[in-house]
Amino acid sequence: MNIAVLGSGNGGCAVAFDCAAQGHQVSLFDFEQFPESIKAVQNNGGIHCEGELEGFQPVVSAGHEIDKALDGADIIYAVGPAYSTRPFAEACKPYLKQGQIVIVCPSSCGGSVEFKNGAGLDLRDEDIVVAETSTLPYAVRLIEPGKIRIFNKLKGGLFLAAVPAQNTPYVLEQVRDVYPTMSAAKNILQTSLQNGNPVIHPTITLMNVALIERTRGDFDFYHQGVTPAVGRLIEAVDKERIAIGKKLGVDVVPDPELGVMQGYMTEATYDNGFITSPGFEGVKAQSSLDYRYFNEDVGYGLVFLQKLGEQVGVATPIMSAVITLVSVLMDRDYVGEAKRTMESLGLSKHTAKELKEHLA
Repeated sequence: MNIAVLGSGNGGCAVAFDCAAQGHQVSLFDFEQFPESIKAVQNNGGIHCEGELEGFQPVVSAGHEIDKALDGADIIYAVGPAYSTRPFAEACKPYLKQGQIVIVCPSSCGGSVEFKNGAGLDLRDEDIVVAETSTLPYAVRLIEPGKIRIFNKLKGGLFLAAVPAQNTPYVLEQVRDVYPTMSAAKNILQTSLQNGNPVIHPTITLMNVALIERTRGDFDFYHQGVTPAVGRLIEAVDKERIAIGKKLGVDVVPDPELGVMQGYMTEATYDNGFITSPGFEGVKAQSSLDYRYFNEDVGYGLVFLQKLGEQVGVATPIMSAVITLVSVLMDRDYVGEAKRTMESLGLSKHTAKELKEHLA
């Protein structure tokens, strides 16, 4: 199968490596403003990986020409932070062909709808099947351009949904060889809500701001950054997320339970579960507060969840407090920026019942 991977960061390189390891022909694309990984992969002829997955895997091509990457592609993975989804979609728009599958990985809250909007596709268009994953299938870091370390490839708790959801089984069947533990979500509301990043990243960062600024991230983010008090804040945010899901008819797995399913954690608790998690061992904190744990997971994730809660009548005072505090710390108005909301996706006029029917 021919696979195009959009995004040459840690996640994109992990997807490209894993797909190539399963015998697929992989092309890697990124925009010209991100030349380092592309150049390294070009020079090496592929990607080096260490950790849970090891070795070297070749890629057919790596470059900045989107038309070349998409030509003949059966599956297109758009892998990157939330702010990359629309630029990827807009770049793909002239070259998408009937029968191709696009998987936004991870969703980062409604990523499949964001991609469809950017590519000029109707929400229920099925000529090009667009799906999304609940999270990145790996805990992975870029060691250097063209070389990654995979701490954990998820053992479970990885969900996928297409939009419309009736196409989910078809997409799952196409990726089963690479992601055998991936399972079907009810719809993209479930994949969006099941993304744990907005629950854990902003809260742990918020409670460790002085340490991050003082040490420039020289500590273990999960093992040292979580204490019982931090765990209580994570749990409070998680309860609001679960309540939103309940209103939408979606069973959201609590974050520690999901961590055990995924292979990160051995204990389903909000404090010790993170502190002792084997899957997070060695994961350092970020070197600056100006990082995706605030900019993406608050600016896109928590703001999206807060607005979704408002739309369906679920109060989110803890999420709102976290957004407010982080906005003060970063001197930004994340709510006002409205980077990703139900309104920006074109879904803000629907009731909870209508959303379930519209996305089925």
